[in-house]
Amino acid sequence: MKQLRTILVLCTALIGLSTLTACGFTPIYGKSANSESVRSTLAQIDIALIPDRDGQMLRNLLIDRFYTHGYPSNPRYRLQASRIDERRNDLDRTKTADATRRQIRLRVSFDLIDTDTGENIMHRNVTAVSSYNILESQFTTRVSERDAHDNAVQDLAEQIERHLALHFKE
Repeated sequence: MKQLRTILVLCTALIGLSTLTACGFTPIYGKSANSESVRSTLAQIDIALIPDRDGQMLRNLLIDRFYTHGYPSNPRYRLQASRIDERRNDLDRTKTADATRRQIRLRVSFDLIDTDTGENIMHRNVTAVSSYNILESQFTTRVSERDAHDNAVQDLAEQIERHLALHFKE
């Protein structure tokens, strides 16, 4: 009786798994979004200049992610991004109205353009949020702020890559 129950549970699990794959379900972070065809398509995107220091940092992060075998000689697409908009909000306040925590919110919009037709294939807005503690030591606060800011720019690069990879997924 116990063996029959085990076999029944295994059969139900296999049927459920085959039903998920039959409906076209694939995980976002699975192998298909990072397949070789998607990687080769991402390598065919020309990344235009992005204004300001944060834009240069974002562009360099995207270059490191996309160009594993060097800059494309004849890019098929062009990625254009806007200036990164930065907002800061104080989150926690003491009785004396001093902030103890601050949030950094970075927002950028980007367009993917087909270089052959000039058609805008994709337009997206991405936002990254990071926060840090405001401490008594100004140096420590500045280091924490820079780290939180850099992490937010890194998050923007990951989101842009994810949007493009999902767009080009087979």
